[in-house]
Amino acid sequence: MVGGDGRFYNREAIQVILRMAAANGFGKALVGQGGILSTPAASCVIRKYGTFGGLILSASHNPGGPDGDFGIKYNIGNGGPAPEKITDAIFAASRALTSYRIADGTDVALDQLGVCTLGQMRVEVIDPVADYADLMESLFDFAAIRALIGSGFRLCFDAMHAVTGPYAKEILERRLGAPAGAVINGVPLPDFGNGHPDPNLTYADQLVAIMYHADKSAAPDFGAASDGDGDRNMILGRHFFVNPSDSLAVIADNATLAPGYAKGLAGIARSMPTSAAADRVAHKLGVPCYETPTGWKFFGNLMDAGKVTLCGEESFGTGSSHVREKDGLWAVLFWLNILAKRRLSVEEIVHRHWSEFGRNVYSRHDYEALPSAVAAELMAHVTGQFAALPGRSFGHYRVKFCDDFSYTDPIDGSLATGQGLRIGFEDGSRIVFRLSGTGTEGATVRIYLEAFEADPARHRMDAQDALGELIGIADELSQLKQRTGRDKPTVIT
Repeated sequence: MVGGDGRFYNREAIQVILRMAAANGFGKALVGQGGILSTPAASCVIRKYGTFGGLILSASHNPGGPDGDFGIKYNIGNGGPAPEKITDAIFAASRALTSYRIADGTDVALDQLGVCTLGQMRVEVIDPVADYADLMESLFDFAAIRALIGSGFRLCFDAMHAVTGPYAKEILERRLGAPAGAVINGVPLPDFGNGHPDPNLTYADQLVAIMYHADKSAAPDFGAASDGDGDRNMILGRHFFVNPSDSLAVIADNATLAPGYAKGLAGIARSMPTSAAADRVAHKLGVPCYETPTGWKFFGNLMDAGKVTLCGEESFGTGSSHVREKDGLWAVLFWLNILAKRRLSVEEIVHRHWSEFGRNVYSRHDYEALPSAVAAELMAHVTGQFAALPGRSFGHYRVKFCDDFSYTDPIDGSLATGQGLRIGFEDGSRIVFRLSGTGTEGATVRIYLEAFEADPARHRMDAQDALGELIGIADELSQLKQRTGRDKPTVIT
Protein backbone atom coordinates (compact mmCIF):
# COMPACT_ATOMS: atom_id res chain seq x y z
CA MET A 1 0.00 0.00 0.00
CA VAL A 2 1.29 3.46 -0.92
CA GLY A 3 -0.31 6.83 -0.23
CA GLY A 4 0.21 10.15 1.46
CA ASP A 5 -1.24 13.43 2.61
CA GLY A 6 -0.73 15.25 -0.70
CA ARG A 7 2.07 17.52 0.43
CA PHE A 8 4.77 18.73 -1.96
CA TYR A 9 6.71 15.84 -3.59
CA ASN A 10 4.03 13.30 -2.61
CA ARG A 11 3.26 12.29 -6.21
CA GLU A 12 6.88 12.19 -7.35
CA ALA A 13 7.94 10.02 -4.40
CA ILE A 14 5.10 7.57 -5.07
CA GLN A 15 6.32 7.03 -8.63
CA VAL A 16 9.82 6.21 -7.32
CA ILE A 17 8.43 3.86 -4.68
CA LEU A 18 6.30 2.00 -7.23
CA ARG A 19 9.22 1.56 -9.62
CA MET A 20 11.44 0.27 -6.81
CA ALA A 21 8.71 -2.09 -5.61
CA ALA A 22 8.32 -3.48 -9.12
CA ALA A 23 12.07 -3.99 -9.46
CA ASN A 24 12.23 -5.83 -6.14
CA GLY A 25 9.58 -8.41 -6.98
CA PHE A 26 6.35 -7.15 -5.47
CA GLY A 27 3.34 -8.60 -7.24
CA LYS A 28 0.80 -5.88 -6.51
CA ALA A 29 0.60 -2.38 -5.11
CA LEU A 30 -2.46 -0.45 -3.96
CA VAL A 31 -2.31 3.34 -4.36
CA GLY A 32 -4.78 5.99 -3.26
CA GLN A 33 -6.23 7.98 -6.16
CA GLY A 34 -4.15 11.10 -6.71
CA GLY A 35 -1.58 9.61 -4.36
CA ILE A 36 -3.89 10.47 -1.45
CA LEU A 37 -4.53 8.36 1.66
CA SER A 38 -4.93 9.70 5.17
CA THR A 39 -2.83 7.87 7.74
CA PRO A 40 -5.84 6.16 9.41
CA ALA A 41 -7.31 5.31 6.00
CA ALA A 42 -3.98 3.78 4.99
CA SER A 43 -4.10 1.61 8.10
CA CYS A 44 -7.66 0.64 7.19
CA VAL A 45 -6.58 -0.38 3.67
CA ILE A 46 -3.60 -2.40 4.92
CA ARG A 47 -5.83 -4.31 7.34
CA LYS A 48 -8.79 -4.79 4.98
CA TYR A 49 -6.78 -6.10 2.04
CA GLY A 50 -4.10 -7.93 4.01
CA THR A 51 -1.18 -6.13 2.39
CA PHE A 52 2.39 -6.91 3.36
CA GLY A 53 2.61 -3.40 4.78
CA GLY A 54 2.46 0.15 3.57
CA LEU A 55 4.43 3.31 2.97
CA ILE A 56 2.76 6.49 4.20
CA LEU A 57 4.14 9.75 2.84
CA SER A 58 3.63 12.47 5.40
CA ALA A 59 5.29 14.71 7.94
CA SER A 60 2.11 14.69 10.04
CA HIS A 61 1.16 18.14 11.31
CA ASN A 62 4.26 19.95 10.01
CA PRO A 63 4.16 22.51 7.17
CA GLY A 64 4.44 21.44 3.53
CA GLY A 65 5.55 23.03 0.28
CA PRO A 66 9.00 23.22 -1.38
CA ASP A 67 10.52 24.65 1.81
CA GLY A 68 8.42 22.56 4.21
CA ASP A 69 8.72 19.09 5.65
CA PHE A 70 8.44 15.67 4.02
CA GLY A 71 8.50 12.21 5.54
CA ILE A 72 8.08 8.52 4.79
CA LYS A 73 6.76 6.06 7.36
CA TYR A 74 6.58 2.29 7.09
CA ASN A 75 3.55 0.51 8.55
CA ILE A 76 3.57 -3.24 9.07
CA GLY A 77 0.89 -5.79 8.18
CA ASN A 78 -1.29 -5.04 11.21
CA GLY A 79 -1.71 -1.50 9.85
CA GLY A 80 0.34 0.14 12.57
CA PRO A 81 3.66 1.99 12.61
CA ALA A 82 6.70 -0.29 12.48
CA PRO A 83 7.94 -1.09 16.00
CA GLU A 84 11.48 -0.24 17.02
CA LYS A 85 12.83 -3.71 16.26
CA ILE A 86 11.73 -3.20 12.62
CA THR A 87 12.97 0.38 12.29
CA ASP A 88 16.29 -0.55 13.90
CA ALA A 89 16.68 -3.36 11.35
CA ILE A 90 15.79 -1.01 8.48
CA PHE A 91 18.40 1.47 9.68
CA ALA A 92 21.04 -1.23 9.96
CA ALA A 93 20.24 -2.45 6.44
CA SER A 94 20.43 1.10 5.07
CA ARG A 95 24.02 1.37 6.26
CA ALA A 96 25.00 -1.77 4.35
CA LEU A 97 23.44 -0.89 0.99
CA THR A 98 25.77 -0.61 -1.97
CA SER A 99 23.15 -0.50 -4.72
CA TYR A 100 19.39 -0.42 -5.31
CA ARG A 101 16.99 -1.67 -7.95
CA ILE A 102 14.50 0.48 -9.82
CA ALA A 103 12.35 -0.39 -12.83
CA ASP A 104 12.23 1.53 -16.07
CA GLY A 105 8.83 2.55 -17.34
CA THR A 106 6.33 5.36 -17.62
CA ASP A 107 4.66 6.93 -14.61
CA VAL A 108 1.47 5.37 -13.26
CA ALA A 109 -1.64 7.49 -13.92
CA LEU A 110 -2.43 8.21 -10.28
CA ASP A 111 -5.63 10.14 -10.97
CA GLN A 112 -7.38 7.31 -12.81
CA LEU A 113 -9.09 4.52 -10.85
CA GLY A 114 -8.30 1.06 -12.11
CA VAL A 115 -5.49 -1.44 -12.70
CA CYS A 116 -2.33 -1.10 -14.74
CA THR A 117 1.03 -2.86 -14.85
CA LEU A 118 4.51 -1.66 -14.07
CA GLY A 119 6.92 -4.35 -15.24
CA GLN A 120 5.51 -7.54 -13.74
CA MET A 121 3.72 -5.70 -10.91
CA ARG A 122 0.00 -4.89 -10.92
CA VAL A 123 -0.82 -1.40 -9.67
CA GLU A 124 -4.38 -0.74 -8.54
CA VAL A 125 -5.41 2.87 -8.01
CA ILE A 126 -8.21 2.80 -5.42
CA ASP A 127 -10.78 5.23 -4.09
CA PRO A 128 -8.97 6.74 -1.06
CA VAL A 129 -12.17 7.53 0.84
CA ALA A 130 -14.68 4.70 0.33
CA ASP A 131 -13.19 1.92 2.52
CA TYR A 132 -12.58 4.32 5.40
CA ALA A 133 -16.03 5.94 5.18
CA ASP A 134 -17.69 2.51 5.17
CA LEU A 135 -15.71 1.55 8.29
CA MET A 136 -16.85 4.72 10.08
CA GLU A 137 -20.47 4.00 9.17
CA SER A 138 -20.14 0.55 10.74
CA LEU A 139 -18.88 2.02 14.04
CA PHE A 140 -21.15 5.00 14.65
CA ASP A 141 -24.90 5.66 14.68
CA PHE A 142 -25.13 7.66 11.48
CA ALA A 143 -28.94 7.79 11.71
CA ALA A 144 -28.75 9.49 15.11
CA ILE A 145 -26.11 11.94 13.90
CA ARG A 146 -28.19 12.73 10.80
CA ALA A 147 -31.17 13.43 13.06
CA LEU A 148 -29.04 15.73 15.24
CA ILE A 149 -27.83 17.70 12.23
CA GLY A 150 -31.35 17.77 10.81
CA SER A 151 -32.63 19.33 14.05
CA GLY A 152 -30.68 22.52 13.37
CA PHE A 153 -27.42 21.51 15.04
CA ARG A 154 -24.58 23.44 13.37
CA LEU A 155 -21.03 22.21 12.91
CA CYS A 156 -17.82 23.40 11.31
CA PHE A 157 -14.94 21.10 10.35
CA ASP A 158 -11.61 22.65 9.35
CA ALA A 159 -9.61 20.32 7.10
CA MET A 160 -6.78 22.91 6.99
CA HIS A 161 -6.24 22.25 3.24
CA ALA A 162 -4.86 18.86 4.27
CA VAL A 163 -5.79 15.27 3.59
CA THR A 164 -9.10 15.02 5.48
CA GLY A 165 -11.01 17.39 3.21
CA PRO A 166 -12.33 14.67 0.86
CA TYR A 167 -13.07 12.35 3.81
CA ALA A 168 -14.97 15.01 5.74
CA LYS A 169 -16.98 16.11 2.72
CA GLU A 170 -18.02 12.53 1.96
CA ILE A 171 -18.91 11.63 5.54
CA LEU A 172 -20.13 14.88 7.12
CA GLU A 173 -21.78 16.56 4.16
CA ARG A 174 -22.88 13.67 1.91
CA ARG A 175 -23.59 10.79 4.31
CA LEU A 176 -24.61 12.75 7.42
CA GLY A 177 -26.37 15.68 5.78
CA ALA A 178 -24.35 18.63 7.02
CA PRO A 179 -24.89 21.59 4.69
CA ALA A 180 -22.37 22.34 1.96
CA GLY A 181 -19.72 24.57 3.46
CA ALA A 182 -19.72 22.86 6.86
CA VAL A 183 -16.27 21.60 5.83
CA ILE A 184 -13.91 24.56 5.37
CA ASN A 185 -10.47 24.51 3.75
CA GLY A 186 -11.48 21.16 2.30
CA VAL A 187 -9.25 21.00 -0.80
CA PRO A 188 -5.86 19.34 -0.12
CA LEU A 189 -2.98 21.52 -1.30
CA PRO A 190 0.74 20.67 -1.60
CA ASP A 191 1.60 23.53 0.78
CA PHE A 192 -1.60 23.27 2.88
CA GLY A 193 -2.59 26.73 1.70
CA ASN A 194 0.68 28.08 3.08
CA GLY A 195 -0.57 27.13 6.52
CA HIS A 196 0.61 24.98 9.39
CA PRO A 197 -1.77 21.97 9.47
CA ASP A 198 -1.62 21.42 13.23
CA PRO A 199 -5.10 21.34 14.82
CA ASN A 200 -4.55 23.46 17.91
CA LEU A 201 -5.66 26.84 19.20
CA THR A 202 -2.70 28.61 17.60
CA TYR A 203 -2.61 27.22 14.08
CA ALA A 204 -6.33 26.49 13.55
CA ASP A 205 -7.01 30.18 14.11
CA GLN A 206 -9.75 30.44 11.46
CA LEU A 207 -11.82 27.74 13.18
CA VAL A 208 -11.11 29.27 16.60
CA ALA A 209 -12.39 32.65 15.38
CA ILE A 210 -15.60 30.99 14.14
CA MET A 211 -16.19 29.06 17.37
CA TYR A 212 -15.34 32.04 19.58
CA HIS A 213 -17.50 34.52 17.65
CA ALA A 214 -18.15 37.68 19.68
CA ASP A 215 -21.84 36.84 19.51
CA LYS A 216 -21.82 33.42 21.17
CA SER A 217 -25.20 32.49 19.70
CA ALA A 218 -23.78 32.99 16.20
CA ALA A 219 -21.09 30.35 16.70
CA PRO A 220 -21.73 26.77 15.54
CA ASP A 221 -22.62 24.19 18.16
CA PHE A 222 -19.58 22.07 17.37
CA GLY A 223 -16.19 22.67 15.80
CA ALA A 224 -13.36 20.34 14.91
CA ALA A 225 -10.12 20.27 12.95
CA SER A 226 -7.68 17.66 11.73
CA ASP A 227 -4.04 17.77 10.71
CA GLY A 228 -1.88 17.18 7.64
CA ASP A 229 -2.26 13.40 7.45
CA GLY A 230 -5.59 13.09 9.27
CA ASP A 231 -4.58 11.36 12.48
CA ARG A 232 -4.95 14.26 14.95
CA ASN A 233 -8.02 16.19 16.04
CA MET A 234 -9.16 19.24 17.96
CA ILE A 235 -12.65 19.44 19.47
CA LEU A 236 -14.39 22.72 20.25
CA GLY A 237 -17.79 23.79 21.54
CA ARG A 238 -19.13 27.32 21.53
CA HIS A 239 -16.42 29.36 23.26
CA PHE A 240 -15.09 26.10 24.70
CA PHE A 241 -11.94 24.07 24.05
CA VAL A 242 -11.79 20.36 24.89
CA ASN A 243 -8.34 19.37 26.06
CA PRO A 244 -7.23 16.19 24.23
CA SER A 245 -6.69 14.41 27.56
CA ASP A 246 -10.27 15.19 28.57
CA SER A 247 -11.50 14.16 25.13
CA LEU A 248 -10.07 10.66 25.57
CA ALA A 249 -11.69 10.37 29.00
CA VAL A 250 -15.11 11.59 27.78
CA ILE A 251 -15.05 9.21 24.81
CA ALA A 252 -14.12 6.31 27.10
CA ASP A 253 -16.92 7.09 29.55
CA ASN A 254 -19.49 7.35 26.74
CA ALA A 255 -18.10 4.62 24.48
CA THR A 256 -21.10 2.29 24.64
CA LEU A 257 -23.29 4.98 23.02
CA ALA A 258 -21.62 4.08 19.70
CA PRO A 259 -22.71 0.79 18.08
CA GLY A 260 -19.13 -0.31 17.41
CA TYR A 261 -18.33 -0.13 21.12
CA ALA A 262 -21.68 -1.20 22.60
CA LYS A 263 -20.12 -4.25 24.27
CA GLY A 264 -17.73 -2.07 26.28
CA LEU A 265 -13.98 -1.62 26.44
CA ALA A 266 -11.24 -4.17 26.99
CA GLY A 267 -8.98 -1.44 28.36
CA ILE A 268 -7.55 2.02 27.78
CA ALA A 269 -4.01 3.11 26.99
CA ARG A 270 -2.55 6.61 27.13
CA SER A 271 0.85 8.10 26.53
CA MET A 272 2.78 9.08 29.65
CA PRO A 273 2.42 12.87 29.12
CA THR A 274 -1.37 12.52 28.74
CA SER A 275 -3.31 13.42 31.88
CA ALA A 276 -4.66 10.79 34.25
CA ALA A 277 -8.28 11.69 33.42
CA ALA A 278 -8.65 8.45 31.47
CA ASP A 279 -7.28 6.47 34.42
CA ARG A 280 -10.26 7.59 36.50
CA VAL A 281 -12.70 6.37 33.85
CA ALA A 282 -10.87 3.04 33.57
CA HIS A 283 -11.16 2.61 37.35
CA LYS A 284 -14.91 3.24 37.19
CA LEU A 285 -15.31 0.76 34.32
CA GLY A 286 -13.12 -1.85 35.99
CA VAL A 287 -10.74 -2.11 33.02
CA PRO A 288 -6.96 -1.66 32.91
CA CYS A 289 -5.30 1.60 31.89
CA TYR A 290 -1.80 1.35 30.44
CA GLU A 291 0.74 4.19 30.48
CA THR A 292 3.09 4.06 27.48
CA PRO A 293 5.74 6.27 25.88
CA THR A 294 4.65 8.83 23.32
CA GLY A 295 4.24 7.26 19.86
CA TRP A 296 1.35 5.26 18.48
CA LYS A 297 3.56 2.24 17.80
CA PHE A 298 3.55 1.50 21.55
CA PHE A 299 -0.21 0.93 21.47
CA GLY A 300 -0.06 -1.64 18.66
CA ASN A 301 0.98 -4.65 20.74
CA LEU A 302 -1.68 -3.89 23.35
CA MET A 303 -4.42 -3.68 20.70
CA ASP A 304 -3.23 -6.79 18.84
CA ALA A 305 -3.28 -8.70 22.15
CA GLY A 306 -6.84 -7.55 22.88
CA LYS A 307 -5.74 -5.67 26.00
CA VAL A 308 -7.11 -2.24 25.04
CA THR A 309 -9.85 -0.77 22.87
CA LEU A 310 -9.22 2.98 23.17
CA CYS A 311 -5.90 4.83 23.05
CA GLY A 312 -4.91 8.46 23.28
CA GLU A 313 -2.05 10.93 23.31
CA GLU A 314 -2.12 14.47 24.64
CA SER A 315 -0.80 15.66 21.27
CA PHE A 316 -4.34 15.69 19.84
CA GLY A 317 -4.29 12.02 18.93
CA THR A 318 -7.12 9.62 19.80
CA GLY A 319 -8.10 6.28 18.32
CA SER A 320 -9.16 2.71 18.88
CA SER A 321 -8.57 -0.84 17.75
CA HIS A 322 -10.59 -0.27 14.54
CA VAL A 323 -7.23 0.60 12.91
CA ARG A 324 -3.67 0.81 14.23
CA GLU A 325 -3.23 4.57 13.96
CA LYS A 326 -4.69 7.51 15.76
CA ASP A 327 -7.66 8.81 13.83
CA GLY A 328 -8.78 12.43 13.76
CA LEU A 329 -12.08 12.09 11.91
CA TRP A 330 -12.97 9.01 13.98
CA ALA A 331 -12.71 11.14 17.13
CA VAL A 332 -14.88 13.84 15.56
CA LEU A 333 -17.53 11.26 14.68
CA PHE A 334 -17.37 9.79 18.19
CA TRP A 335 -18.10 13.23 19.65
CA LEU A 336 -20.99 13.71 17.22
CA ASN A 337 -22.35 10.29 18.24
CA ILE A 338 -22.17 11.31 21.92
CA LEU A 339 -23.82 14.66 21.22
CA ALA A 340 -26.56 12.97 19.20
CA LYS A 341 -27.35 10.55 22.02
CA ARG A 342 -27.05 12.87 25.01
CA ARG A 343 -28.42 16.06 23.42
CA LEU A 344 -26.22 18.30 25.58
CA SER A 345 -23.71 20.90 24.48
CA VAL A 346 -19.99 20.12 24.31
CA GLU A 347 -19.38 22.30 27.35
CA GLU A 348 -22.19 20.63 29.35
CA ILE A 349 -20.83 17.17 28.59
CA VAL A 350 -17.34 18.10 29.79
CA HIS A 351 -18.54 19.87 32.93
CA ARG A 352 -20.77 16.95 33.88
CA HIS A 353 -17.76 14.68 33.36
CA TRP A 354 -15.68 16.82 35.73
CA SER A 355 -18.51 16.83 38.28
CA GLU A 356 -18.38 13.03 38.40
CA PHE A 357 -14.65 12.39 38.11
CA GLY A 358 -13.01 15.65 39.16
CA ARG A 359 -10.92 17.71 36.79
CA ASN A 360 -7.35 16.91 35.83
CA VAL A 361 -6.35 20.49 35.05
CA TYR A 362 -3.85 20.14 32.27
CA SER A 363 -1.80 22.13 29.79
CA ARG A 364 1.10 21.68 27.38
CA HIS A 365 3.58 24.45 26.60
CA ASP A 366 5.57 24.03 23.38
CA TYR A 367 8.80 25.91 22.74
CA GLU A 368 9.39 25.28 19.04
CA ALA A 369 12.45 25.73 16.80
CA LEU A 370 14.98 26.04 19.62
CA PRO A 371 18.66 25.54 18.81
CA SER A 372 19.26 21.85 19.38
CA ALA A 373 22.20 22.48 21.71
CA VAL A 374 20.13 24.84 23.87
CA ALA A 375 17.29 22.31 24.13
CA ALA A 376 19.68 19.50 25.06
CA GLU A 377 21.40 21.63 27.70
CA LEU A 378 18.04 22.56 29.22
CA MET A 379 17.06 18.90 29.53
CA ALA A 380 20.46 18.03 31.00
CA HIS A 381 20.09 20.84 33.55
CA VAL A 382 16.73 19.45 34.72
CA THR A 383 18.11 15.91 34.94
CA GLY A 384 21.10 17.15 36.93
CA GLN A 385 18.80 18.25 39.75
CA PHE A 386 17.01 14.91 40.15
CA ALA A 387 19.12 13.58 43.02
CA ALA A 388 18.31 16.60 45.22
CA LEU A 389 14.63 17.06 44.33
CA PRO A 390 12.73 14.32 46.25
CA GLY A 391 11.39 15.86 49.46
CA ARG A 392 12.00 19.43 48.32
CA SER A 393 9.08 21.86 48.64
CA PHE A 394 8.02 24.55 46.19
CA GLY A 395 5.29 26.52 47.95
CA HIS A 396 2.65 23.96 48.85
CA TYR A 397 4.00 21.48 46.28
CA ARG A 398 6.38 18.85 47.68
CA VAL A 399 8.35 16.61 45.29
CA LYS A 400 7.59 12.90 45.71
CA PHE A 401 9.71 11.46 42.87
CA CYS A 402 11.53 12.33 39.67
CA ASP A 403 12.74 10.06 36.87
CA ASP A 404 13.34 9.62 33.16
CA PHE A 405 10.36 7.52 32.10
CA SER A 406 11.04 4.04 30.75
CA TYR A 407 8.60 1.39 29.57
CA THR A 408 8.73 -2.38 29.37
CA ASP A 409 6.23 -3.67 26.82
CA PRO A 410 3.93 -6.12 28.64
CA ILE A 411 3.46 -8.16 25.45
CA ASP A 412 6.94 -8.61 23.97
CA GLY A 413 9.15 -7.45 26.84
CA SER A 414 10.93 -4.77 24.79
CA LEU A 415 12.35 -1.82 26.72
CA ALA A 416 12.05 1.87 25.77
CA THR A 417 14.12 4.35 27.77
CA GLY A 418 14.63 8.12 27.80
CA GLN A 419 10.95 8.85 27.22
CA GLY A 420 10.55 12.05 29.24
CA LEU A 421 11.60 13.69 32.50
CA ARG A 422 8.90 13.37 35.17
CA ILE A 423 8.64 15.34 38.40
CA GLY A 424 5.80 14.07 40.55
CA PHE A 425 4.43 15.84 43.62
CA GLU A 426 2.84 14.34 46.71
CA ASP A 427 -0.64 15.64 45.84
CA GLY A 428 -0.54 13.89 42.43
CA SER A 429 0.40 16.97 40.44
CA ARG A 430 3.28 16.67 38.01
CA ILE A 431 5.55 18.40 35.52
CA VAL A 432 6.97 16.58 32.51
CA PHE A 433 9.74 17.76 30.16
CA ARG A 434 10.19 16.16 26.73
CA LEU A 435 12.20 16.80 23.60
CA SER A 436 9.96 16.31 20.58
CA GLY A 437 11.15 14.47 17.50
CA THR A 438 8.34 15.49 15.11
CA GLY A 439 9.85 18.64 13.60
CA THR A 440 12.83 19.29 11.35
CA GLU A 441 13.71 22.87 12.31
CA GLY A 442 15.82 22.88 15.46
CA ALA A 443 14.28 21.20 18.49
CA THR A 444 11.02 21.50 20.40
CA VAL A 445 10.84 21.34 24.17
CA ARG A 446 7.40 20.40 25.49
CA ILE A 447 6.43 21.03 29.10
CA TYR A 448 3.35 19.24 30.45
CA LEU A 449 1.62 20.45 33.60
CA GLU A 450 -1.10 18.63 35.50
CA ALA A 451 -2.96 19.17 38.78
CA PHE A 452 -6.08 17.44 40.06
CA GLU A 453 -9.01 19.57 41.18
CA ALA A 454 -11.87 17.85 43.01
CA ASP A 455 -13.80 21.00 43.97
CA PRO A 456 -16.58 21.63 41.42
CA ALA A 457 -16.53 25.32 42.34
CA ARG A 458 -13.06 25.56 40.81
CA HIS A 459 -13.68 23.52 37.67
CA ARG A 460 -14.40 26.58 35.54
CA MET A 461 -11.05 28.19 36.28
CA ASP A 462 -8.84 28.97 33.30
CA ALA A 463 -6.24 26.21 33.09
CA GLN A 464 -3.31 28.63 32.89
CA ASP A 465 -4.49 30.42 36.03
CA ALA A 466 -5.05 27.15 37.89
CA LEU A 467 -1.60 25.90 36.87
CA GLY A 468 0.20 29.20 37.50
CA GLU A 469 2.27 27.95 40.43
CA LEU A 470 3.34 24.79 38.58
CA ILE A 471 4.27 26.90 35.54
CA GLY A 472 6.53 28.98 37.78
CA ILE A 473 8.14 25.85 39.24
CA ALA A 474 8.83 24.48 35.76
CA ASP A 475 10.51 27.73 34.76
CA GLU A 476 12.59 27.76 37.96
CA LEU A 477 13.74 24.17 37.53
CA SER A 478 14.64 24.52 33.86
CA GLN A 479 15.86 28.16 33.79
CA LEU A 480 13.88 28.19 30.57
CA LYS A 481 13.61 31.93 30.02
CA GLN A 482 17.30 32.53 30.63
CA ARG A 483 18.41 29.58 28.52
CA THR A 484 16.09 30.08 25.55
CA GLY A 485 15.43 33.82 25.60
CA ARG A 486 11.72 33.05 25.20
CA ASP A 487 9.17 34.94 27.28
CA LYS A 488 6.30 32.64 26.34
CA PRO A 489 5.63 29.32 24.59
CA THR A 490 5.10 29.09 20.84
CA VAL A 491 1.92 27.08 21.44
CA ILE A 492 -0.18 26.60 24.59
CA THR A 493 -2.82 23.86 24.68
